[in-house]
Amino acid sequence: MRTRTPLPLWIFAGVGMVFVTLPLVALLLRAPWDDVATSLQGAGAGEALRLSIVVSLTATGLSLLLGVPLAWVLARSRMPGRSLLRAIVVLPVVLPPVVGGISLLAALGRGGVVGRWLYSTFDLQLTFTTWGAILATTFVSMPLVVLATEAGLRSIDRRYEHAAAALGARPRYTIRRVVLPMLGPQLAAGAVLAWARALGEFGATITFAGNLAGRTQTLPLAVYEARLTDPGGAIFLSLILVALSIGVLVAMRDRITQAR
Repeated sequence: MRTRTPLPLWIFAGVGMVFVTLPLVALLLRAPWDDVATSLQGAGAGEALRLSIVVSLTATGLSLLLGVPLAWVLARSRMPGRSLLRAIVVLPVVLPPVVGGISLLAALGRGGVVGRWLYSTFDLQLTFTTWGAILATTFVSMPLVVLATEAGLRSIDRRYEHAAAALGARPRYTIRRVVLPMLGPQLAAGAVLAWARALGEFGATITFAGNLAGRTQTLPLAVYEARLTDPGGAIFLSLILVALSIGVLVAMRDRITQAR
């Protein structure tokens, strides 16, 4: 039987929808559409968009590569200190991004704990490079993959795995043919959320990798710079980010809602 939604819920839901939608509508209204080509060219939209896609997709791949095994350990192992490890792994989600950037500088900067060794041994410097931007975005987006994957692993009925083992399936075969198909929606949701977080990352990136056009200047950093000199260009760059994010979230809506 369908339950009727109470009127107060409709009112608060409407206010919430207006609160979220109004800034996006304001961007469309304030954009100088007559100068769209000039504004985008002056703001360096093409190069920033290319770099944003490269950085966000690579960061998403690294988040999946490292985050899925980490989620498996958190969900299935019984090692001591698991709760503390989970808190540390998820910390970048609630940590101010600029603090994350400073932490990365302390660890991987040229004079950092590990960065000093990387530079003296391999002549490898991560700060102010594209790989530095990738590491900064991975740092803040990987926890989303871990959270989604761990929740999915905990929701899987272990009897399917036990049945596969009883029929003679090896652990790797069980993971590939039983666990991963059931985990698909959660993996997709984690990947989309991590990609969206990486695409909009600002604080950790500008702190650790800087704001260098063509090397570390992603779309959010280009918006920040354009806002100081070309407000119209900043609005168009913001609209590109909004369009990209909405397009992916709409395309993946079914997979995200299945990840429950």
